[in-house]
Amino acid sequence: QVQLVESGGGSVQAGGSLRISCAASQYAYCMAWFRQAPGTEREAVAIIRSDGRTSYADSVKGRFTISQDNAKNTLYLQMNSLKPEDTAMYYCAHRFRSSGYCAWGLNRQDFPFWGQGTQVTVSS
Repeated sequence: QVQLVESGGGSVQAGGSLRISCAASQYAYCMAWFRQAPGTEREAVAIIRSDGRTSYADSVKGRFTISQDNAKNTLYLQMNSLKPEDTAMYYCAHRFRSSGYCAWGLNRQDFPFWGQGTQVTVSS
């Protein structure tokens, strides 16, 4: 079993920045950030493979950066130029290599381990 603990969410005005973190109890081959706003489906925001390869949703490209510290088993999401439509609960997700490949297109059901989420609220 893998434990994931997110932190760093909060409230910010449009145009501001936030960095959220996810501490994992075990090393991951593939990690991702998803987000879910009320009444919507959980959507992938960014994915990172253990070798550092990253992919992003079109809506956040150029504004968000996913990164990881493998020594600390910690995942980050730096969010800049935040918009009100970025308001959501943000979740980190973890996948071992034994679960398959790591690339854009993986969905919620492809990640067996999830954090509890951290709320990000962007006001206009």
